[in-house]
Amino acid sequence: MAENGDLVQVRNLKKHFPITGGFFGRQVGAVKAVDGISFDIKQGETMGMVGESGCGKSTAGRAILLLHEPTSGQVLFKGDDLTQLSDKELRQRRPLMQMIFQDPYASLNPRHTVGKIVGEPLVINGKMKKGSQELKDRVAELLELVGMDPIYMRRYPHEFSGGQRQRIAIARAILSDPAVLLLDEATSSLDSESEAEVQRALEELMADRTVIVIAHRLSTIRNANRIAVLDQGRLVEIGNHDELIKLDGVYARLFATQFPEDREVSVQ
Repeated sequence: MAENGDLVQVRNLKKHFPITGGFFGRQVGAVKAVDGISFDIKQGETMGMVGESGCGKSTAGRAILLLHEPTSGQVLFKGDDLTQLSDKELRQRRPLMQMIFQDPYASLNPRHTVGKIVGEPLVINGKMKKGSQELKDRVAELLELVGMDPIYMRRYPHEFSGGQRQRIAIARAILSDPAVLLLDEATSSLDSESEAEVQRALEELMADRTVIVIAHRLSTIRNANRIAVLDQGRLVEIGNHDELIKLDGVYARLFATQFPEDREVSVQ
């Protein structure tokens, strides 16, 4: 870890998507989804990341975890620049950096049972033997932790609702014991009852971890230690909720739109 206590350090991170055209499909431009953002995240800190739709916050999250290869810039994790690691070295660090998506179905192998999906990290890392009773017991324990009956480990992802699939993804993330957890609108597509259940499971997972929360609904990140505000791929504001309200900038306008009756918008 860096000497100043920062677990993650993002330096001038950019992710540009090429625009092609013409008969030969040459690049004629680029969409600057993320355009030179920099910030640090300390051990145990919760960092919110917000902005209007299309501002680049989800792309930024994926670039930080290198799910999107950055166009340029650095992402340092415990002092190591992830962008300079080999594929093998990066795979060794993957369990320490987990992401829970808005639609978990995309991250769940439809050909695998829930038991295999949740328990696979232990098998891959050689901690437990495939098919062992020890592995089955651990998977059952995790499913119960997120509010699911262990009998579900024999079923497949398509047999579950969105809320149940999200809880399966959370159980798998708990098993990896990540140092950094990134939540990308993790409850925004759920109904109110499912959202409450998933949120309880997430709170269990988030305890004492370093967390990045990408959100459109500001209520999700209002209590974060700090909030990064993106606009057209750039970082335009950073601070906690009260500090950003006092700036009376992008965040304050977003908050006033979502909570027009909230008096805190006019904090002196």
